[in-house]
Amino acid sequence: MFKGHPKGLIAAALANMGERFGYYIMNAVLVLFLCSKFGLSEETSGTIYSFFYAGIYLLALVGGAIADRTQNYKGTIRTGLIIMATGYVLLSIPILATSTNIAWLLPLTCFALFMIAFGNGLFKGNLQAIVGQLYDDFEAEAAKQGPEALKIAKSKRDSGFQIFYVFINVGGLIAPFIAPVLRQWWLGVNGFTYNAQLPALCHEYINNAAAMAPEALANLQQLITSAGGSIVDLTVSCAQYLQIFNEGIHYSFIASVVAMLISLFIFIACRKVFPTPG
Repeated sequence: MFKGHPKGLIAAALANMGERFGYYIMNAVLVLFLCSKFGLSEETSGTIYSFFYAGIYLLALVGGAIADRTQNYKGTIRTGLIIMATGYVLLSIPILATSTNIAWLLPLTCFALFMIAFGNGLFKGNLQAIVGQLYDDFEAEAAKQGPEALKIAKSKRDSGFQIFYVFINVGGLIAPFIAPVLRQWWLGVNGFTYNAQLPALCHEYINNAAAMAPEALANLQQLITSAGGSIVDLTVSCAQYLQIFNEGIHYSFIASVVAMLISLFIFIACRKVFPTPG
């Protein structure tokens, strides 16, 4: 697959695959995480997600401008990976959200999302610029060998970028399955089963049990019981389910941290192979 392509292509593809793998693990559960951890409505969680997703694209312009101004593409990419990994570390800390800490915990979570978006902006476009420069240098070397060699070298560019994006898609394809598996595993370890309705009902009961309709209260009790919880003390049961449910999501963010560190290791180990875009 990589025969006849520049040496740095496989390293760049693997580094990008690891980054995309970590991103899509988090992206697959972000709205659910915001709803279940903080008791936010789907509309509010969707708004936070929308700002985060917009930042992914808008901050890529900032990352490109920084790399162009400093002419330090490799350093910019390395910094982006470190910033992203730090953001995932902040997301992975399993702190139970309560009425006493949500005032600082939710802003901290939003700051972590900003770090991921900003780190992505420093990383993504600049790595693609390096891949483009790999082929610029590859073609320049081929030109010294004659027109036929140059023609062959130029024919490799499109397939090279196809290979590069296939690795991205592989990371994005596998990652969304990781978060649910980790969440299900952690719930099972603690004697619970997954139920998408329970987090919202648990938050509703904890925040204002007196205002819950009798039907909703009966439904909550039934779901808690079927999920493996006890109804001796419903407040305790709701808090326990929320804690275990969200810890499972936090552990999926740890998988994102590991993916970022692998990408960082690959990039640093192969940095001498990567050219600096002209």
